[in-house]
Amino acid sequence: MPPDSSLAPPPAADTGFRRVAIVFAGGPAPAANAVISAAAISFLRNGIEVIGLKYGYSGLIQFGPGHPMQEGRDYLVVDQQTLRRTRNSQGILIGTARDNPGKMISDPAHLMDPDRTAPLRAVYEGLCSLEIDALISIGGDDTLKTANKLKLFQDLLPENARRIPVVHLPKTIDNDYSGIDFTFGYFTAVETLAEEIRNVVMDAEANKAYFLVETMGRSAGWLAYGAAIAGEASLVISMEDIVGKYRDEEASTNPETGAAETRPIMNVKNVIDRIVKTMRLREEQDRKQFGVIAVAEGLAELLPEEYLRGVPRDDHGHIAIARIDLGRKLANMVSEEYQRQTGRVKKITPLQLGYESRCAKPHAFDVMLGSQLGVGAYRALVENRLNGVMVSVQGQLELTYVPFEQLVNPKTLVTTVRYIQPGSDFQQLARFLETYVNER
Repeated sequence: MPPDSSLAPPPAADTGFRRVAIVFAGGPAPAANAVISAAAISFLRNGIEVIGLKYGYSGLIQFGPGHPMQEGRDYLVVDQQTLRRTRNSQGILIGTARDNPGKMISDPAHLMDPDRTAPLRAVYEGLCSLEIDALISIGGDDTLKTANKLKLFQDLLPENARRIPVVHLPKTIDNDYSGIDFTFGYFTAVETLAEEIRNVVMDAEANKAYFLVETMGRSAGWLAYGAAIAGEASLVISMEDIVGKYRDEEASTNPETGAAETRPIMNVKNVIDRIVKTMRLREEQDRKQFGVIAVAEGLAELLPEEYLRGVPRDDHGHIAIARIDLGRKLANMVSEEYQRQTGRVKKITPLQLGYESRCAKPHAFDVMLGSQLGVGAYRALVENRLNGVMVSVQGQLELTYVPFEQLVNPKTLVTTVRYIQPGSDFQQLARFLETYVNER
């Protein structure tokens, strides 16, 4: 039997922290409020004030003589009433935005340039104006990069300057984070997309037709694979699948440096042929004249340049994938190739899925995972006195803390994306369950 003391809450820590801030940046994710709520309540119960920074870094990045931090507009004071029954709620209590104060810094040397670091200095000084003693950053890999740059910026300040420790909590429904097995919101997003796929499978069967579903997932295919497995799609294709005969290269120009380079691209013809082969095998072997093909939106990044001309990029250098309409392009090409090979017309409807999953009602696992990450922010800062770490979990939600330098390339200041490993059991699971095509 465990000792009676196991029922007691952790003792309040004697800390110099009086006020901490929470910032959420990037795209939404289910269980966001579980993270924010659990983090905030951990500090409040120990007598530490909590400030919720509204809409990411959008207020802080403008801080200056003409734009002081203003309660209600730029931040809110989080109290017990604010957090009432929020752990399982949808949306984001403090909102989010994609403003990137570190966008002009791509090399450690840039941290010495006052013009390039001006947005980071505005963030730092804005936090100082609120008398913030520590910052909890919640977001994706771009937000992790910002957290790391803010720490590095402070490392170079004069010795007597105020230091604001930073810890980061990993967030992305794409699940492509190094340093953690699964990110909060991933399983809720997968189930939301899988339910939509299951619905359109029935529609496809009723009409002897196909749907080509484009799911979110810019860098890695975790979301597309998960949705395809749980939704019973006929085939899933993500960035990790663009290898061998499905991969080519073309000359390009680096959008930041202007230097000539070679980039990998998708062999569109072979990918289309692979999809059509799946459709024909379903007809000939399984007598199924319908199905759903799932593709990850990140395939758009691998399209040849002819498909990307004129497409704008965001503050993080990413192309505006929604402007490409990948699903429609692929659906049209598949339809044409199917008719060329068979002489028959097959209806193939493109469908974009993703936004409906980002603020879906969170599942229990994501609430538990998110809550543990939120509590982990308190334990990292207060109990362990850490700075510059990402909170992670392993096993049965055991907390671990990963230093930024293990997650961010020290020379490029870019994070390492975690892809689905070729031949991994997770990838093989999808291949076992989808329509089998022997490509040997």
